[in-house]
Amino acid sequence: MRGTSVSASRFMLRRGLAVAAGLPLLALTLTACGYGSQAKADSTTKTAAEGRKLSADTVRIGYFPNLTHATALVGIQEGLIQKELGGTAIEPQTFNAGPSEIEALNGGSLDIGFIGPSPAVNGYAKSRGGNLRIISGAASGGVKLVVDPDRIKTPDDIRGKKIATPQKGNTQDVAFLKWIAGKGWKVDAESGKGDVSVVRTDNKVTPDAYRSGSIDGAWVPEPTASKLVAEGARVLFEESALWPDRKFVTTNVIVSQTFLKEHRDVVEAVLRGTVMTNIWIRTNPDKAKASANAALKELSGKELKPEIIDPAWKSIQITDDPLATTLKTQAEYAVETGLLKQPDLDGIYDLTLLNKVLRNQGRPAVADAGLGTD
Repeated sequence: MRGTSVSASRFMLRRGLAVAAGLPLLALTLTACGYGSQAKADSTTKTAAEGRKLSADTVRIGYFPNLTHATALVGIQEGLIQKELGGTAIEPQTFNAGPSEIEALNGGSLDIGFIGPSPAVNGYAKSRGGNLRIISGAASGGVKLVVDPDRIKTPDDIRGKKIATPQKGNTQDVAFLKWIAGKGWKVDAESGKGDVSVVRTDNKVTPDAYRSGSIDGAWVPEPTASKLVAEGARVLFEESALWPDRKFVTTNVIVSQTFLKEHRDVVEAVLRGTVMTNIWIRTNPDKAKASANAALKELSGKELKPEIIDPAWKSIQITDDPLATTLKTQAEYAVETGLLKQPDLDGIYDLTLLNKVLRNQGRPAVADAGLGTD
């Protein structure tokens, strides 16, 4: 075991990890970053700003308490999205995993959400194109392979080791399985057993699993990766190194097709807010980092320490571009690994309103990789 602890602590840790190890058996749906499955309303009541109310009294916006959802964290914290909505109020909702957010969207209790590519693809495919549209990007990168430096020196040393991913079939799990296959190694995608042991572990307990020696590393998003580094792990490489231009979609903005049809003015206002938020984040990176951390503290009761948030923040690229080509590639990876049947993604994107907002700022349009509604 890395570090020292009393016997009682060891017992409780082993017991906790044993329970956690069984959790993936209950989670057979493709998910995002896998922080659990519960949703809750934001602890802070948000009120409408002064100005004209749009076609809806409120817009319910969902996101994760996660740095890869910084656009939502900062945009709501700083009032930048609300400013564009005027008299239409934001009702924030936080989620801990993609399936619960998709369920809320499908159930009519959520209008717009920030979410990873795998649950967006899975939700769209399961509904046969009837429930959501991707209307913008939000983040790229922020995913790392971190390892025990005593046991793993090079990528080839991964063979025979135990490496955690957040959940079976989630975005990072698919990426790791694809990387393993590229090395010529064999792993059963369902069980995670083979030349590498892929240990599906909730990100909340992954640092404890590493500390106990139950895993040798993890392919995980931020801030989990930096939490492991704080425990003594080192970054073997960032996933961005595997992608052209070091860019790949981590977070998209989705909308209920019903809400988009009935309240296009509200959706456009939200997109003006996200675009303005992303400009503010890029222009004021230190203030934005502090704002995101303040939002995390408000939501979870605990802020991230500098040694965690500083490297995590640097590895995330905020973007309006949904990087549609990379989502298409990620879906192909899921099919290749056997975790997803070939999906029909035609129409998953509707970037009309985003490109209108960008055009009004004199900025170029972003592309949908041939998967748009046109």
